[in-house]
Amino acid sequence: MGNKWKHIVAITAIAGISWLLVQNPYTNEYLFELKGDSASVLKQKDSLLEEIESKAAGYEAPPQDARIDPVWKSVPGYNGLKVNITASYHVMKKDGVFDEKKLIYSQVAPKKHLQDLKAEPIYRAHPDKPVVSFLINVAWGNEYLQDMLAVLKKNQVKATFFLEGKWTKNNPELAKMIQEGGHEIGNHSYSHPNMKTISSAASKEEMQKTNEIIEAVTNKKCTWFAPPSGSFRDETVSIANSLKMGTIMWSVDTIDWQKPSPEILIQRVMSKVHPGAFILMHPTESSARSLDTLIKQIKKKNLHLVTVTEALSEKRMMH
Repeated sequence: MGNKWKHIVAITAIAGISWLLVQNPYTNEYLFELKGDSASVLKQKDSLLEEIESKAAGYEAPPQDARIDPVWKSVPGYNGLKVNITASYHVMKKDGVFDEKKLIYSQVAPKKHLQDLKAEPIYRAHPDKPVVSFLINVAWGNEYLQDMLAVLKKNQVKATFFLEGKWTKNNPELAKMIQEGGHEIGNHSYSHPNMKTISSAASKEEMQKTNEIIEAVTNKKCTWFAPPSGSFRDETVSIANSLKMGTIMWSVDTIDWQKPSPEILIQRVMSKVHPGAFILMHPTESSARSLDTLIKQIKKKNLHLVTVTEALSEKRMMH
C-alpha cells in the first residue's frame, strides 16, 4: 500500500510541475523567442530569394540567332543567359546575402543556327564571344612548323591548321604531329590553285582528294575549308558545303609571307585583334618568332585562344 501511495504522489508531482512549466510566463517567453528566431530566419531567406528574383533580369542576356551579315557574311549564333534562381539561392543562403559572383546561370540556345543559314564564308566568330583563333595554313615552311607547335604546346593553346593535300601526302609525320598536339585540322585544297578560276569539277576534286589524304593520315574528317590565298567564288562555298565543310576566311592578317620583323607583325595583329578574331598565319620565321608574344598579349586582353570549331560554337565562355 505504501508503494502505491508513493507512486500516486510522484505522478501528481510530475503533473503539477508540468502544469507550472506550461503556465510559466518565462516558458511562454522562451517559446515565443524560438518562434521569433525561426520566423526571422525564414524572413531572411525569403528576402534573399526575393532579391535574387528581382535582380535576375539585370544579369540575363537573350540568345542571338545566327545571321547573314552584309559585310561579315555568316555570323554564328550565341547562347543567351538565364539566372537559375533556385541554384543561386542555394549557393548564397549560407551567408544570407546577395552576391552577383555566386549567381548560377543556364545557357539558352538561339532558334537559328549556323547550319540553318545559306552557305556563305565565315570571317570571324560571334563579336560578343571573347575568343580568338589562329588559322595556320600549311603548304610549305616545314623548318618553322615544329617551333610553332612547341610554342603552342608550352602555352597550352590549340590552333586550327589548314593542310594542303599534297603537303600532307609528302609530310605525313608532320601532319600526325599536328593532330597529336590536339590541334584542329582543316582542308586547304590539294595543290593550292586559284579556286576562283578553276572549274567546278576541279574544285570538288581538290577538296575531296585532300579530305581523303588527311583522313588516311590523321584519322580526322575535315569540317572546315580554307581557300588558298582567300580566293573563291560563290560556287566554291557551295561545293565545300556539299562536302559538309564550312568555308573559313579571316578578319586579321599577319601578312607573314612578306617576312616582316616580329615587332611589325605583333603590332599589326594587336592593333586589329578583336573578340571573335580569326588570325591568318603560315609557318614562317616571322610568325614563329612572334607567336609566344602574340599569345601572351592576346591573353592579357582576356581573350581565349581556341580552335575554329570552339570559336564558332554558340556556347558562352563562363570563366
